[in-house]
Amino acid sequence: MLSTLEVTTTVAVGLMVGVEFSVAFVMNPIFNALPDDSNQQAHSHGGRMLGAVMPFWYIGSLVLVAVWAIAGWRQGGAGLVVTAGALLIVSVIMSILLLVPINNRGKTWTPENRPADWKEQMNRWERYHYARVGVIIAAFTLLVTALV
Repeated sequence: MLSTLEVTTTVAVGLMVGVEFSVAFVMNPIFNALPDDSNQQAHSHGGRMLGAVMPFWYIGSLVLVAVWAIAGWRQGGAGLVVTAGALLIVSVIMSILLLVPINNRGKTWTPENRPADWKEQMNRWERYHYARVGVIIAAFTLLVTALV
């Protein structure tokens, strides 16, 4: 049972890392190469789509890690799992305090109503997102290491 939980958790977190890595290093560069109206509309649409899904994925991953840490407390690697959980908590806090406010504004923008500083706000979101990707990659790495 614990093995199934470990693998399920690692896969869930790994897929989340993959999505967020893809946003940072594939999707955003594609969006940013588009003309301004298309760029902004792509960011808004992406913000609506992923903004609806990612909170559940982040919290679900954190819950799975917490269950793994509790269920495997006496197993080797428990400290790695707890540390990974702490990093996921950091990523959720970063999301709530830094990224979600910008995303909530950006997902409502259209070419007609976007603020003059929309690019600066998107650039700030991207910088915060790079940091968050680093945090969740570290958490994922710890989970993979705990499997060994």
